[in-house]
Amino acid sequence: MEKQLHVKKDDTVIVISGEDKGKRGKVVEVSPKEGKVIVEGVNIVSKHVKPRRQGETGGIVKVEGAMYASKVQLYCDKCNKGVRVKTNVVDGKKVRVCAKCGKEL
Repeated sequence: MEKQLHVKKDDTVIVISGEDKGKRGKVVEVSPKEGKVIVEGVNIVSKHVKPRRQGETGGIVKVEGAMYASKVQLYCDKCNKGVRVKTNVVDGKKVRVCAKCGKEL
């Protein structure tokens, strides 16, 4: 069974622990099965790429690596920091809002 994550694709998040603490970025990919996310411009790793076709060059490429979703928090523009999320029901739909200021995320 896949677990539910607190972040979704295209959310703006801030890293709360680790080497990239304090960095902000957009979620590019979410993997609920592993509990990991890939954030744009965060957790840059070197990947060795082999040339696949004739004429193509291989080498070392810098790409974003996956990181655990527990290391990121949703970013609130109004609070200007990472915040916890609560859900409110608006017109019969669940909406994620900032737990501090109540701004819709």
